[in-house]
Amino acid sequence: MEKILEVEGISKKYQSKEGEIVALDNISFEVNEGEFLSIIGPSGCGKSTLLSIIAGLESKSSGQIYIDNKPLEGISPKIGYMLQRDCLLEWRTILSNSMFGLEIKGEVAKENKEYVENLLKKYNLYDFKDKYPSELSGGMRQRAALIRTLAIRPKILLLDEAFSALDYQTRIMVTNDIYSILRKENITAIIVTHDISEAISMSDRVLVLTKRPGTIKSIHTMDFEMENRNPINCRQSPKFSTYFDTLWRELGVDE
Repeated sequence: MEKILEVEGISKKYQSKEGEIVALDNISFEVNEGEFLSIIGPSGCGKSTLLSIIAGLESKSSGQIYIDNKPLEGISPKIGYMLQRDCLLEWRTILSNSMFGLEIKGEVAKENKEYVENLLKKYNLYDFKDKYPSELSGGMRQRAALIRTLAIRPKILLLDEAFSALDYQTRIMVTNDIYSILRKENITAIIVTHDISEAISMSDRVLVLTKRPGTIKSIHTMDFEMENRNPINCRQSPKFSTYFDTLWRELGVDE
């Protein structure tokens, strides 16, 4: 696999009444095309800040980010972002919501509309294209939000606690759906989560940050050695508990 993203020496400092606060300190890692990377760590360690910097939504104090070996400046069309809330507009239909990003970019062409409609068909939402968000389940809303993001054809998807608002059972099913969709579309994903089980089951690698100032403590490879891998199957693997215990101990040291 080829490298698609490189984070090199990223640091973030804030000024407060008490003086300078270092949120992130010298963060460096690479992500390969098609890879799933999760970022976990203690609360307040800078996970979401790091994701916002990669997205171009927040400035960095030092370091550089490269996409396809080119320096990232500002917001890149190659990056999509999903937040904890689906942020669907309640007064717009599912099709209209799915087109929203394209409207903002001024790219509502026939070809792009057909692409969105095909995504809705492929992922079982086309029959609901004229419905409104309030008429959909939580899991269906997340799928619609993902299709809205995929409509702009990003190469990298950033997910910041994207499933945490869902109940436990729905969350497991949605992570399975989202994982399957991203694999089929060959999207590279970086996931920030507090849920160790979610990180293990969805990821090729898990990056562990220390408490603030956030630095990289370790990076673990999740090698389940199975065909037809998906998050539900991974949770049933004998390796799952071993990975969980390892990551739990690492986070416990920092707590």
